[in-house]
Amino acid sequence: MSSDHYAKRGVSAGKEEVHAAVRNLDKGLHPKAFSRIYPDYLVGDEAYCNLMSADGTGTKSVLAYLYWKETGDISVWEDIAIDVMVMNLDDLLCVGATGPFLYTSIINRNKHLITGEVIAAIIRGAQNFVDTMQEYGIDIKYMGGETADLGDTVRTTTIDGSMTARMKREDLIITNQIQPGDVVVGLASFGQASYENAYNSGIGSNGLTSARHDVLSKEYMIRYPESFDPATDESVLYVGSKKMTDNLEGTPLNYGRALLSPTKTYAPVIKVLLDKMKGQIHSLVHCTGGAQTKVLHFIDGLRIIKDNLFPTPPLFASIQKESGTSWQEMYKVFNMGHRMEVYLPAEYAEEVIAIAKSFNIEARVIGRVEAAEKSEVEVHTVHGSFNYF
Repeated sequence: MSSDHYAKRGVSAGKEEVHAAVRNLDKGLHPKAFSRIYPDYLVGDEAYCNLMSADGTGTKSVLAYLYWKETGDISVWEDIAIDVMVMNLDDLLCVGATGPFLYTSIINRNKHLITGEVIAAIIRGAQNFVDTMQEYGIDIKYMGGETADLGDTVRTTTIDGSMTARMKREDLIITNQIQPGDVVVGLASFGQASYENAYNSGIGSNGLTSARHDVLSKEYMIRYPESFDPATDESVLYVGSKKMTDNLEGTPLNYGRALLSPTKTYAPVIKVLLDKMKGQIHSLVHCTGGAQTKVLHFIDGLRIIKDNLFPTPPLFASIQKESGTSWQEMYKVFNMGHRMEVYLPAEYAEEVIAIAKSFNIEARVIGRVEAAEKSEVEVHTVHGSFNYF
């Protein structure tokens, strides 16, 4: 998708204005850490620190709305609750936090369109996820949150959340520990982990504005005008050829369910990794905004070479075909097959892979780290080789 399409859809690929606005905010104890880390304000113990993450579903909630209206299947709202929690949880995992966590949510809705039954499903989905994670030793306390009726400002609904934790500073994992000679183990975003109840397309919660409009057909623009800003140029609205109920070849899912696959958490895997391999893991990177270039935000004078990625999962291949987006852009917007990266010495890679596979998650060495004059990510794929700075 071209940058012109991003702008016309009201999306900023690089969020330059946002980064400029927060430039002078306190970056915490470790500005190069994956999540914000602050002194232990809650207790005042210098051996501990406080962590905070805030994130949401973005426009994935619009897809849930469309699928619910089309099929009557309210369970998609339970999955949306998972997306919000995982986008926060997995960011905190990347600095070594494994709980306990405190979580609160903010649901803004247009009451004319989003019923109480939907709100109940979202809350139920969050609690079910908490219960599942508890079985794997991930302790999350769901503290409730705010639900506001904002029909004048919200077209359908927005679902956001915040998560916090307290941990020992000595257990922190900071991205400045990445070093030349490390390998990168990628954990697959697709497939069905042992703690998931269905096959996952791997989509996560990034790039969904592009995916929705580039894959789905014009009939959704006509039938659901509440699903987009009426000021948007019609030429970039729902320009694909697919219906949500069309089967996605190569998966057991239709397009709606594929686009709505809940963001896969790696929490059970990371907990075992940190319990068994403390001191061997140099960094964890959650490939969300920025996708395969995400690590660029956290490195200095390193080249990350990714030359053994997973085969492109069917949904990402379909998005590229429908949209005509360049492959170079695809790897910057979508995770393209793995959403968690483990940076560590090569001799420990097989142990990471084995632990991931014990949870039925595919893993492989997808790349390596070299010294460089300036930070760079090289991605080598069957679709071409791409450089990002």
